[in-house]
Order: sequence, then C-alpha cells, then structure tokens
Amino acid sequence: MTEVISVRFRGGCKNYYFDPKGLRVKMGDQVVVETAQGPEFATCTEGNHDVEDSAIVSPLCAVLRMATENDRRVVEYNKKKESEAFDICEKKIADHGLEMKLVNVSASFDGNKIIFYFTADGRVDFRELVRDLASVFRARIELRQIGVRDEAKMVGGLGICGRPFCCSQFLDSFLPVSIKMAKTQNLSLNPTKISGTCGRLMCCLKYEQNAYEDAAKRMPKVESFVQTPDGPGNVKSVDLLRETVKVSLDSAPEPLKTYRGCEICILRNGKGSREGIEIPERPARYVDEHEDEAFEMTPVLSTPFYMDPKLEEAPVREKMSEESGDGKPRRRHRGGRRGRGKSGAAKSGEQQPAEQEKQEKPRPPKQQPRQPQQPKTEKKEPAEGGDGGEAKRRRRPHHRGGRRRNKSGEGGSAPKTE
Repeated sequence: MTEVISVRFRGGCKNYYFDPKGLRVKMGDQVVVETAQGPEFATCTEGNHDVEDSAIVSPLCAVLRMATENDRRVVEYNKKKESEAFDICEKKIADHGLEMKLVNVSASFDGNKIIFYFTADGRVDFRELVRDLASVFRARIELRQIGVRDEAKMVGGLGICGRPFCCSQFLDSFLPVSIKMAKTQNLSLNPTKISGTCGRLMCCLKYEQNAYEDAAKRMPKVESFVQTPDGPGNVKSVDLLRETVKVSLDSAPEPLKTYRGCEICILRNGKGSREGIEIPERPARYVDEHEDEAFEMTPVLSTPFYMDPKLEEAPVREKMSEESGDGKPRRRHRGGRRGRGKSGAAKSGEQQPAEQEKQEKPRPPKQQPRQPQQPKTEKKEPAEGGDGGEAKRRRRPHHRGGRRRNKSGEGGSAPKTE
C-alpha cells in the first residue's frame, strides 16, 4: 500500500496519483505538482489515502508545494495570455489559408510552452504557422490535431437529454461504441437519434449494454416456438427491460398475449420448423408471493366508510347531545329553531298541543304575500260620566279637496247628524 493524493488538472476529468511527500492535503486544496512537462497547477479531488501498488505507474511524481496567492495570480495571467494567443492564431491560419479549425489553447504553468489544439479533415502542413507563432510569443509552440470527440470534451455543451456532455463531466476516457449496441437495446437506427453533438454514436449507449446482454441470454428470440399457460405459440416481440414477451397463440393468434419470461417454456429458440418437437404440459402461471400475501391481507369493505350510516351519524349524535345538556339528541331544522314565541324567545316548557298541531300540518307549497299589519293602538279607558264614544278614534275619509269646511268657513270636522 502506498500513500497518495488524487488531483485533477484544469479542463480535465481524469484523476492522477501523486506522492504527497509528507504533506496533509484535503479535498479542494490547490497544489503545484511536478509532471513530465514541468510544474503544473492542479486541484486535489481526494486527500491522503492508501492504494494498491499495482494501481500506481512508477515512478510516482511528487507534490512540490501547496499553492500560494502568487501561484493563483500566475494562473489568471496565463488565462489572459491564452485568449490573446487564440485570436492571433486564428488570424495567422487565415493568412496562410490552412484548412484547419482551432479548438483550444493551453499554456503551461511556467509560461515556457503553448499548445494549440485544432481539428482538420486530413494532414495539414503547418510548419510556416509554427514559425510565425514562435516569433510572436517567444515561447515553445506545439500544434496537436484532435478528433471531434476531444473537441466536444474541450468545448462542452448540452446533449439531447438536456444535461452537460458526459465526456466533459466525468468520463475518464472514450469507450468504443458500435451500432450493434443500438440493435441489442431495440433503439432506432436513425443516425440523428442515436448520435451526439460530435456526430459520433452517443457514449451513453455503453452504460446499459451489459444489462441488455445478460437479459438477452435468458429471454427467447423473436419467432421462437414456446409453450405458455394458455397453449403453444410463437414469440412476436421481446421486452428485455421488463423481461416479458408477446406471444401469438395457435388457438387465438390475435390479440397478442403478454407473458413473463418465467411463465413460458422455450421449445425452439429462433426461426425454424416445428417437426419433431414434443410439446410438454402447460406450465403453471406465475404468481408473485408478495403480491398474493398483500392481496389476502387487504380488508374488503362491503360499504365504504364514508357511506356507512353508523360511522357517519355516531359522532354527530354525540356532539348534539353534549350541546343540549339534557342527554337527548337535539335536531336542527332548516327554517331555524322551532318552539319560539311571538317575541322570539324560546319557550322553556313544553309546546301547547294547538301549536304542535300547527307545526305538524304540512306547509303549503306556495305562500301568499303577507299583508302589512296595522299598528296596534292602546285602548283608553272612558272618562267618568261619559259613554266613551268620543274617545274612540274614527278613521277619517280621504278627500281630494282636503279637509271639509263647515258653513261658517272654518275648518274642522263635519258636525255629526243624529
């Protein structure tokens, strides 16, 4: 076992092991390490830990020091230098008329070397370009031709799934991908649907290939002759993820019936003749034990709880009896509380039988509008010695001419004639 730390360089997804040389480095710390190209600035992705000796490529490079503030300023200066070199290199390429596309520029930590990455369809003679760039930057110039996959990794972007490119996020190296993987996974063979932004087959086709290959070994092929719980038939389609097949039965070719892989017995795998094939007894239909137990333990209610009158009325009765205080259920009516007098106060005693009869009578379907009641006047007692006729108020008739006038012309009430 050897103690190492894992670091990752700028713009890369691969981790490299370095000898800490007694330094205690934590994840996220920035360090300066020694490489074959000279000192480089890197970020620690995993602190001090032990690994097997077989996982180390000797000789193991060492960590020079922890990054200082001066080292971070050098890195910022190199970034500005790279952006200027990119613009100058594009102008030089156009001046020389070279058929190449500049992708990225990378400067070393000490500034003694600048690497230009480009893509091209074929070989390009860039010797004159290198001389011009060396005279401008006064440093060692290197031009590297890369492929379209490396270009997508450096530039980055979003794939058709809506997430950043796998190659720019976590892939250490590019895995070989073939069109056979798309056929095994029953995907569309349209190049526009299974190709990435780089124009090559998507790297994610490799992720689930092992699971599909393992399932294909257990499942029958299309047009296989199988025995099902409902009789013999031919397989028309296979779903490797769900491990189910659709079978056209001899007794009922349509519609197709779906069975699990454990429910069928393969008599002939693939296309061929049925001659000489013995048809065994029908296999039993598969039932999951957990599903069967869950079905038995589930209670079945003949009446839903929200329709059961006992469950619905019991809490209401208890609440009404608590409100009444006499232990008897108290009913409520739409028209308001019954048993009130004319003044609106509730009667303390029992209702009179006459009133009970009135309440028990059915209410007419349509009520006539009530006539406005005349204001009641208090009766005055007659004065002593009189008959009390003058004390009674009489309703005076309303005339157009207003109040009647007597012969004398004075206003007043008309004399009473006997």
